[in-house]
Amino acid sequence: MTASQQPTSLAQVMRAEADAISRAASRLNSPATMAAVQTLTACNGKVIITGVGKSGLVAQKFAASLTSVGYMAIYLNPLDALHGDIGIVRDGDVVVLISNSGETSELVALLPFFDKRGVNTIGILGRVESSLGQRCTAVLDASVDREAAPIEQVPTSSTAVAMAICDGLLVECILARNISVEEFALNHPAGAIGRRLTLTVGDVMIPSNKLQFVSRAAQLPEVIEALTTQAIGAVLVKHDRIDTALGGIITDGDLRRALRRVSGDRWPALTAADLMTESPITTSSEMLAVDALELMERNQKKAITVLPVVDAGTVVGMLRMHDLVQARLT
Repeated sequence: MTASQQPTSLAQVMRAEADAISRAASRLNSPATMAAVQTLTACNGKVIITGVGKSGLVAQKFAASLTSVGYMAIYLNPLDALHGDIGIVRDGDVVVLISNSGETSELVALLPFFDKRGVNTIGILGRVESSLGQRCTAVLDASVDREAAPIEQVPTSSTAVAMAICDGLLVECILARNISVEEFALNHPAGAIGRRLTLTVGDVMIPSNKLQFVSRAAQLPEVIEALTTQAIGAVLVKHDRIDTALGGIITDGDLRRALRRVSGDRWPALTAADLMTESPITTSSEMLAVDALELMERNQKKAITVLPVVDAGTVVGMLRMHDLVQARLT
């Protein structure tokens, strides 16, 4: 048997953790679970998550996730809390304590101070009958039969279960507050997520005051000059009656196809009206840039690389594939 054929502990650990999460899920249907969910989703103050060691890392991830969907959530280091940082806790807040043993001394020491501030406490605990379990307002059972690691003291299944419970609570919060994709995007202004959800055509287009237009009667040399000078792969044609309306578009491809179609002796008689596409596909300045990109890609048989931008019948700009690529939407 080759090394690649040897059984791997990687898959075994993943199956063990998945099984631990599945067993934990079957227990989370009690009144205590519902009390924890309702306490968290109804919180109008801060959500403060705390834990020590690996549980502290789970707590930090949960705080970051809640913040990303609009909650005012923070991670509170228990040791720092005992030396002054507990001052951030106020009436109306909810404190989530994560501990596998349920006996974490720093967390137990904090409970009287949480009680004095009148905050609700939710325990995500590996032992619900522990000191923390007996004193928290609501408790979620995060117990596991054993860790997935051969050294029982190495947190594996226990942290996986705690993380999965936190993810479940996160989804409950999203549903309870009906948080939309648009609201989520407001908290992700940078990176691909934010750009895809917030960037509009108007943010990346070339505005109309920087574009060259030609009239329908413009002759071939004028059209070529405009295409060459503008260098964006197309030129817009004015409407013959309404100055701000779109009459058509002439792309580099339109020009090549027209010159191929018409014999050379007729080229001097060609005008913009002969070369243009009269009713081109357009977009609006309010369309999401990612949707405009999909519109271009959906019409690749026509090799669309530019789109006129038209709002309420008025030309307001031109969108290039180049602009969308530079916006790093993918």
